[in-house]
Amino acid sequence: MILIGENMNIMSVKYGKAMKEKDAKTIQELAVQEQEAGMDYIDLNIGPAGRIGEELMEWIVKTVQEVVDLPCALDTSNVAAIKAGLKVHKGRALINSISAREDRLEALLPLAKEFEADFVGLLWGPEGMPRDEHERGALAEVIRSSAAAQGIPMERIWLDPIVTPVNVQQNQVMALYNFMRDYYSAGVFEGCTSTCGLSNVSNGPPENLRPILNQTYMVMLKRFGMGSAIVDTFDTELHKFARGEMQSIEELVYKVCDGEAVDMGSISKEEQNYVKTARVLMGHSLYSDSWLEL
Repeated sequence: MILIGENMNIMSVKYGKAMKEKDAKTIQELAVQEQEAGMDYIDLNIGPAGRIGEELMEWIVKTVQEVVDLPCALDTSNVAAIKAGLKVHKGRALINSISAREDRLEALLPLAKEFEADFVGLLWGPEGMPRDEHERGALAEVIRSSAAAQGIPMERIWLDPIVTPVNVQQNQVMALYNFMRDYYSAGVFEGCTSTCGLSNVSNGPPENLRPILNQTYMVMLKRFGMGSAIVDTFDTELHKFARGEMQSIEELVYKVCDGEAVDMGSISKEEQNYVKTARVLMGHSLYSDSWLEL
């Protein structure tokens, strides 16, 4: 699984400050840490950035690629900033993201074509968040057909079905899972890869519970072909799941997903926690912050 480091984010107190002050040392230290941690891409989330977007994106792309040889995901809603980053990026960049809205498709697909960039196809439509897996499928087709009309190869599209917090939108967690199972793994969008903002599933629950939610959901989505994820660079346990090094736990999670009984008395406390978490993510039990204690 391709891992995209999420930590270079304008919302971070430390790195947001470094971006605003153009503190190259702090930015470059994080870039090196992300490369050493095994990230395949570095996400550069500069936010909307307003009038300084072009200058900031150009600066941060150059600053990061001075010290690492990783490609970057250019993460902003500012179209001009995306173009500025593409102009100076070494190698093939990833545009993060292009939604299934006409204005965004018209503004950004020509840039993906011109600069031969990959792009995240965000399954967010004119009416906002898709309600279920079927609306996700329809929006994915809008993105795919729009890219094809521009002559953009399918393998340069990274479909993002949109991860939502389990503590407020438990039904949407399952809708994404169903999209991966019923559409993506069934070959409906053959040729396209897939990605997601994995950490969104745990956005809101207590900090100590976030890793197990992220790890368990990764297992569930990876089963149906999720090809990449935007993740916390420093969650080393998550990296093991991405590399397929936690097979015994993955098998337990799959049992829950398939509705099979799990003998909780025969497995360790750690394994029980993953089983309980899978049950919450599958909607077998309602979310609460105390789900591991029940």
